[in-house]
Amino acid sequence: MGEVVGAGLLAHVPTIMLPEQTRRELNGGEDFSLVPGLERLRREVFETLDYDTVVVLDSHWATTVEFVVTAQDRRAGLFTSEELPRGMCRIPYDFAGDPELARAAEAASEKRDTWVTAIDDAYLPIFYATINLWHYLGRGLDKRWISMSVCQTGDTEDFLRSGRALGDAIAATDRKVLLLASGALSHTFHPLRTLRSHEAADPRHIFSPEAYAADLDRMAWFAEGDHARVLDTMPDFLRYRPEAKFCHYLQMIGALGESAVTAPSRPYSEYENSIGTGQVHLWFDRPDAGWTA
Repeated sequence: MGEVVGAGLLAHVPTIMLPEQTRRELNGGEDFSLVPGLERLRREVFETLDYDTVVVLDSHWATTVEFVVTAQDRRAGLFTSEELPRGMCRIPYDFAGDPELARAAEAASEKRDTWVTAIDDAYLPIFYATINLWHYLGRGLDKRWISMSVCQTGDTEDFLRSGRALGDAIAATDRKVLLLASGALSHTFHPLRTLRSHEAADPRHIFSPEAYAADLDRMAWFAEGDHARVLDTMPDFLRYRPEAKFCHYLQMIGALGESAVTAPSRPYSEYENSIGTGQVHLWFDRPDAGWTA
């Protein structure tokens, strides 16, 4: 029987793919904490835990009539972002997939009253919410990596259902899995004409004081392991436009047991701004009774 051995709510912002000198120029001479945070997370977690497969809950991959999970045997190539080609250009990637787990998620979705489809098309696009994290956390470790999409017509309940199906699939296999909820907290950008005045990491650049406060509340609840409160207050948080309607987190927590989850977060970065959006790396270890999956 498979199990989730660790999970994270991780930032994938394009800034992390810039050279250090450029990052420092954007941030008043200091580096953003997100890059050393990923490097430390790799050393302390990805290079030490016993796991087989990483599942990226990809907040940049928007599908429309179903959730899609990648089912290729292997994915390899060069990635250039259609959104930000200047900063993310010809990034090499090469990793094994996990078709068995992907197809198990598809099979599990019917009983969860949702739609998950496993796709093994070699030409299926890949997105930087997956690539950027693999670049730091997966290169050279020879682990399986797959991604699950956000269904843009879904809501909180749909996202939880897809997470439940993923949890069922993990339990039905012999996989030891890491779940990566790849995305931001609040997610409103500054307008283009003022955007370049808000590229530094300081949270005073978050789009609004209200969004800043909403992010801080949720980080405090994560630190306490109070996932039930995060779920109970989702209607309020949606006012501050969390990335992808917070699908990435909701899929993760749906796979782990939802309100029953009590795993506290460990921070792997400071809370930082990215042109108005709230970014942080938080890791959830699996304690003896931290989640049910």
